[in-house]
Amino acid sequence: MRLAIPPATSQEQSNFRHLVMDIIWFGLAFPALGRFLSVYAIHLGADADDLSLMTSLPALLLLGAASMSSWWLSRFSSTQRALLWPSLGFRLQFLLPALTPFMPADFQMIWLILCLTLTAIPQGLASVAFLVLLREAVSDQQMPPLLSRRSLALNVTVGLSGLGLGVWLERAPFPFSYQAMYVVAFALVLVSFWHVMQLRLLPVPKIKSETSGNPWRSPAFRRVGVVNGLMHLSFFSISALIPLHLVRNLGASESFMSVFALCELIAGALVALVASRIVYYTGNRTLVGLSIIGTAISALIIALSPHLHVTLLAAALNGASWTLAGIGLFSYFSSSTPIEHRATYTTAYTQIIFVAQFFGPMLGSSLSRGGVELVSILLIGAALRLAAGVLIQTHLPAWFKRTFNLASLPR
Repeated sequence: MRLAIPPATSQEQSNFRHLVMDIIWFGLAFPALGRFLSVYAIHLGADADDLSLMTSLPALLLLGAASMSSWWLSRFSSTQRALLWPSLGFRLQFLLPALTPFMPADFQMIWLILCLTLTAIPQGLASVAFLVLLREAVSDQQMPPLLSRRSLALNVTVGLSGLGLGVWLERAPFPFSYQAMYVVAFALVLVSFWHVMQLRLLPVPKIKSETSGNPWRSPAFRRVGVVNGLMHLSFFSISALIPLHLVRNLGASESFMSVFALCELIAGALVALVASRIVYYTGNRTLVGLSIIGTAISALIIALSPHLHVTLLAAALNGASWTLAGIGLFSYFSSSTPIEHRATYTTAYTQIIFVAQFFGPMLGSSLSRGGVELVSILLIGAALRLAAGVLIQTHLPAWFKRTFNLASLPR
């Protein structure tokens, strides 16, 4: 019998609304970086190494910043105070690319990489602090509905914004079109920041837990860590190269890239509506594994597609799969780790993500430097995602134990 979710308190309901509004405003701004920064870089002459550096180099600093986050959080009386300046600093990455046309031509690509790198330290601190704040603002019982609602809001707003920005970027003169986009995006993320600052934290019950304060000694967290690492390493191994393949090999324009993103986001929004129900039937870990397999199939379709229109099917599959994977992973983490050690466990959780974001793109760029064609790299990445999806659903220690026991049986 399905367990009923207890009703939220009035303060929790207010936090719920602010967290949804936060992601709505952030989603309206996100395509400026998440969808069109790579296209902007390609217009400036970026190659596979440049696109990979835009992902992997900031991830290295994100990892260092996340490692300092427990110390940073301990310096403040509340998580919200600790989040204030890092969150503002992180949002500068939406404004800094607007300065690119003022840079010397030979320095413009370097500047785009610096825009992400310079803001990586506050972003790393803000990432950990926000996830801790998320767990303090709503209860574990309300977390799956909140994640589903935020995913729905994010996909809808990113889709609408991406479509509108794609039309704007094609019709407005270059580079003014990109400059205006980044200035507006910065204004939107400031509204998002205001909603985050309106959160009021719920009282945390004092629990005397036997769970270790060191996440790496916790078997439950190590299982989460394996799932987390496999999921992000396999996904980021080729994610930065997909736009390059679409633009260079298939001739995609900004308007098509916006339609491609829209297909991803519509599919993500639709599955977010039923994500809580899907989790109920599959469980968090199985959902993550199946979702990563879905992203593998998507990459396979994109690599083998002879025409741009076929890739729209892959975009929808990728959007739905990645949305479910994100919901399943954080729900798995939230339900498997103690709230009383939330800072140290969240720090370790984000460290794994940033390590994967650093090493994942390096896999694809290394193959590209070795002379491997983009299509072949995408096929290799699809195989890595498929293997990760299978391994995520396999409890490796138990699997090896069963295998050893079977091998030891008398013949």
